[in-house]
Amino acid sequence: MSKTMNETVTIPVCVEYADLFQHPMLEDQVTPKNVGERREHTMLVRKAENLCLDCPLMTRCLYTAVVEHDVAGYVAGTTARQRAEMRNLLGVRPQPEDLDTLAGVSSPNRQVDHNEVLRLRNANPYDSLESIAQRLGCSLSTVKRHLRKARTLGEQAVAAPSVVPPSPEQVMTAYAVVTRRRSAAEERAA
Repeated sequence: MSKTMNETVTIPVCVEYADLFQHPMLEDQVTPKNVGERREHTMLVRKAENLCLDCPLMTRCLYTAVVEHDVAGYVAGTTARQRAEMRNLLGVRPQPEDLDTLAGVSSPNRQVDHNEVLRLRNANPYDSLESIAQRLGCSLSTVKRHLRKARTLGEQAVAAPSVVPPSPEQVMTAYAVVTRRRSAAEERAA
């Protein structure tokens, strides 16, 4: 934590210790091949986990990594596999990022896919139609036309999400269940 002019700024430990959290041995696909690598992997995981558990942003970070975004690597004291287990316990399916739209990959005068309009509306039911039109690179009237067509055909286009996202407390409970289960299995293996 660093102070500037009567303000306290919290710097996340994953930023402060970026070399640790971005270490290749903490990646999802890495499997230690020998005793030395297993020992190093265990040490890195424990150090990262301890730093995460002491971080004041741990709960928010875990919630974001489980409920809002499917991120890779070691995040909020968990591996990707543990976060997947937590999502299964909570019944959560985060929407994949639309990287083409984020990168601005859309050509002018291209045909707008009807299903893409419906997918974006279902994925972002609280976004304005203008923002969906911007993402698609088309006019507001084009989005409205596709939504009218869907309504006429009885397709689901404007329904609000029926699943209520879990609370941060529910995510922390799932975290406790998954990490306890993992710790017990590790202790039996040792």
